[in-house]
Amino acid sequence: MSGTSTPTPGVTGAPSVRKEGAPPRAGGGRRREFTTRRGLVITAFMAPAAVFVALFTYYPMIAGSQMAFRNWNLTDLTDTSWVGMRNFREVFTDPAWGTVLGNTALWVVGSIVPQLVIGFALALWLRRRFRLRGLYQALIFFPWAISGFLIGILFRWMFNSEFGVVNDLLQKAGLVDEPVAWLADPDTAMIAVLVANVWYGVTFFAIMILAALQSIPDELYEAAALDGAGKARTLFRITIPYIRVTLVLTVLLRVIWIFNFPDLIFGMTGGGPNDETHIVTTWMIKITQQGDYGKASALGLLVVAVLLVFATFFLTATRERGGGRGARKGGKRGVRA
Repeated sequence: MSGTSTPTPGVTGAPSVRKEGAPPRAGGGRRREFTTRRGLVITAFMAPAAVFVALFTYYPMIAGSQMAFRNWNLTDLTDTSWVGMRNFREVFTDPAWGTVLGNTALWVVGSIVPQLVIGFALALWLRRRFRLRGLYQALIFFPWAISGFLIGILFRWMFNSEFGVVNDLLQKAGLVDEPVAWLADPDTAMIAVLVANVWYGVTFFAIMILAALQSIPDELYEAAALDGAGKARTLFRITIPYIRVTLVLTVLLRVIWIFNFPDLIFGMTGGGPNDETHIVTTWMIKITQQGDYGKASALGLLVVAVLLVFATFFLTATRERGGGRGARKGGKRGVRA
């Protein structure tokens, strides 16, 4: 009957009173038993997502992987026999492979280093309090919301040898006497795409580093100022060590993205002139367009292998970050003490 009381054993063994119909105390209620019906309900809700991922993620991956070991060419689909490692040998012996590999290394390193340095400087500047800081943050972060392919088209117009704004500014400044064919010259095309990618990626570094800088306690800077530490010493003794793990994670994440980022190059040069701006991923797309799916799939597996290596480093650094939080908290207690 509702409203009656039933004795329940207390902590000390004395009976305590709980009204029937009232919700159980925290920690005192029984867990719901896992029944077959409950398992079927959970399975029914998860099944659509599992089927979707299997059809549109894992099946294409498996199908594309097996193409790498077959003679899969759109010019002759009558013979799709197993060829083993032949497609991989064709990738490594292709005359363009050395150029593509060198361009990929230049593309990653030449983009990461300026992005990190400029992004760090912007983050340090934005951490200070000044008028209209919010407006400056919005302007700096805006490029990250634009598609990489659109950025490529924009910079293709800017570096145009006939009506591009880059040549116009350089001529007005007296740095060049005549327009430079930036995207048509193999010696300058890679420089142009690197400039575009640096401009595009600085925003990401600024966002990530600024978020990390805002977590540094002000007491550390106050203590450094009292000890007479200059700006350079404060930067290398406090700022960089405190956000070291964030810097490592950000660099690893950008390496993964830039290595697998053909959008901007396709928007600007399409890999030209004469394949001089092709990186691994853009070259893979070109081979696919030529109909040689076997060779393109082999190259795709190589890209996946490289990305897995960097992903492993990234996950390892993430675990180190989780383990380093306690040390940082301990450091804060020491400063406050």
